[in-house]
Amino acid sequence: MNEFTQAALVVLASAAICAILTYIEIPILKRIKAGQSIREEGPQAHLAKAGTPTMGGISMLITFVIFGIVLLIWRLEIYPIVLVILFCTLAYAGIGFYDDFLKITKHQNEGLTSKQKALLQVVIGLVLALYRFFTGHTGVFIPFYGRMVDFGYFIIPFTIFVFVAMTNAVNLTDGLDGLSSSVTMNASACLGVLLLLGARHTDHETGISMGYSGDPASAALAFVLCGCCIGFLIFNHHPAKVFMGDTGSLAMGAALSAIAMTDGFDFSLPIIGLIYVLEVVSVMIQVYVFKTQNGRRFFRMAPLHHHFELGGWKEEKVDAVFALVTLAMGALCIFIFSIGF
Repeated sequence: MNEFTQAALVVLASAAICAILTYIEIPILKRIKAGQSIREEGPQAHLAKAGTPTMGGISMLITFVIFGIVLLIWRLEIYPIVLVILFCTLAYAGIGFYDDFLKITKHQNEGLTSKQKALLQVVIGLVLALYRFFTGHTGVFIPFYGRMVDFGYFIIPFTIFVFVAMTNAVNLTDGLDGLSSSVTMNASACLGVLLLLGARHTDHETGISMGYSGDPASAALAFVLCGCCIGFLIFNHHPAKVFMGDTGSLAMGAALSAIAMTDGFDFSLPIIGLIYVLEVVSVMIQVYVFKTQNGRRFFRMAPLHHHFELGGWKEEKVDAVFALVTLAMGALCIFIFSIGF
């Protein structure tokens, strides 16, 4: 059985477990009245979604952690890289869970303040950065160049910036039924393929890279994340029966980013995750134009998915287009990173 067949089985197994857990989770969330509050300044059509169970990302998190533990046991050795990925995922999920909890108890769409979130996220990013520095994972693969470049001490601020930026970008994408889960499903699958190809070109006994870097354990977790998204999407597609909340979107963003960054594929994130980047950029442009042009708006509404939604696109169309763009960018990323080996 080759590694791609094993990857497919991992995706199917994690999707099945996540789907079962989500099915069990939904009535529990309803029972404890964990309903979503909708911000009034958002699209008016979204007001009908008020009360839909949120914090559904708990099922995704449990599935991800289960497979992470199984991976450690199966290999009969402790993979520090797996442990740090699980730490980042759980820590960000904790931030998201507390944020969701505050929103539910306050019955409004405001939880932690932006400063509180930023501080906690930077601290977690610092842990990842220090792990990379003290374990010698200071190399970053440069697209087109085909080799790893040692960032030295600069890996610390670089890691914090990229990690916090990308995790928040994934979180920002979670604004339509099924959008974040469908986009991340494709992003994580493409990242998994990239890591598998990278592992093929790395001698793990000598540590000598033949152009790529990559760890099969990281690749496995990427495919687990893909499966989690598939299983959750069964209940999260429009009209959504459950939302992942910040519990899920922050955890997904942390998992995806940590998986890529611990193997030095930092620059794969803005390529595979072009949609995430565009969502953030659309907000920045909107805010800048609004403040400098006397209240004018560049987009109908930001983030970008709302611009298309208010332009007449149905949520299913936005999901499909954004997911296909992610798949195309993932294929392009694999091609770009393959140059040189």
